[in-house]
Amino acid sequence: MPKKKLYIIIIFILIFVFLAGNLVYPYLKIFGLSVEPQFLPKKDFKLGLDLQGGAHLIYQADLSAIEKKDKNEAMDGLRDVIERRVNFFGVGEPLVQVQGERLIVELPGVRDVSEAIRALGKTPFLEFKEPKENYQEILEKNKKLLENGEKELEEPFKSTSLTGRYLKKAELGFDNTTNEPVVLLEFNEEGAKVFEELTEKNVGKPVAMYLDGVLVSAPNVQEKISGGKARITGNFTIDETKELVRNLNAGALPVPIKLISQKNVGPSLGKISLEQSLKAGIFGFLAIILFMILFYRLPGILASLALGIYIVLILAIFKLVPVTLTLAGIAGFILSIGMAVDAHVLIFSRTREELRLGKSFSAALEQGFKRAWPAIRDGNLTTLIVAAILFVFGTSFVKGFALTLSLGILMSMFTAIFITGNFLNIFVGTRFEKISWLWK
Repeated sequence: MPKKKLYIIIIFILIFVFLAGNLVYPYLKIFGLSVEPQFLPKKDFKLGLDLQGGAHLIYQADLSAIEKKDKNEAMDGLRDVIERRVNFFGVGEPLVQVQGERLIVELPGVRDVSEAIRALGKTPFLEFKEPKENYQEILEKNKKLLENGEKELEEPFKSTSLTGRYLKKAELGFDNTTNEPVVLLEFNEEGAKVFEELTEKNVGKPVAMYLDGVLVSAPNVQEKISGGKARITGNFTIDETKELVRNLNAGALPVPIKLISQKNVGPSLGKISLEQSLKAGIFGFLAIILFMILFYRLPGILASLALGIYIVLILAIFKLVPVTLTLAGIAGFILSIGMAVDAHVLIFSRTREELRLGKSFSAALEQGFKRAWPAIRDGNLTTLIVAAILFVFGTSFVKGFALTLSLGILMSMFTAIFITGNFLNIFVGTRFEKISWLWK
């Protein structure tokens, strides 16, 4: 490669690293003056629950009324609703994950678990029920039970497939006769069809509307209702109706949920673990630099410089994506540094072998990279495949480990082949290539 072109590439690499460094650490000053380019985005690292603390909640979904083929769709809908709900209450960067019939909710930065539960618990579960086959008999039976002072009555209605999962929007309205506030409901296209079938099936019978398992109204169906519109009536005040409308629009739960686990994660433990992880990473990095310089001499110095550039670039990517940094994710990042060292060791070992065979420095470099590339490619590819499997099937912490490891591996291949390769090519044709102890 012509030296002029090589120097231009090196200059572009240094400029790129300078910009990435300012993105990672935007507080750098020279002679008291800030050197941060104004066009760079202002971002902080996105920290996970284990580093900044927060609330960890596990909900169990009741899918007993959902057909088997619709369960996955119901859980996906539940996840979407909860995500909208926590965003509605201003919780930043929430994680809502489905695990079977359970919903894992992580709310970083939330210190009050009870407040988080209250925020999620205010989301109403809306469902429509139709009369059971022996509806009249149950009513007579319940009437006698009430006369005898019994409080446990038999449920006269049975569940249907029409729930809040089909709700398109809710609005505040007023009854034309009584002028009392009501909630006007509008279903989506699929929900409109289900509602039409439900009313057609129950003409002359009551259809009950339940909110969070409580009967709020059970009007008689006069005729089949088309258009997908209904109303909820009851003894609501205007403020209660407004709150109900707001909560329904924020997300009507498609299935009932029950809180089965709650945990408040304090940031102090995560801070200690983070400091220990960073210390381990720094000492490990220094040990790697020492080994590379002692064993490979000048190539080791260039590799150490390339590894420093690698760390700056990968941290900039973590900010830009952004990647949620957890302790597991940091472990993946540190592991990827080791993978980057492996690539350099392979390249330098192959190059050293070629030099000992008597080849010129430029020929040895070319053959060294060519011989090392298949091993680098195959080793990193197999690791990427495993990381992809972990990302698809793992929990949130495992996903963080897999993501940072994958990004780190891809960046390590770039730095080893492109950056280190260009650094080594600088010495082709110079007096340094004649000093054998620097390379062998």
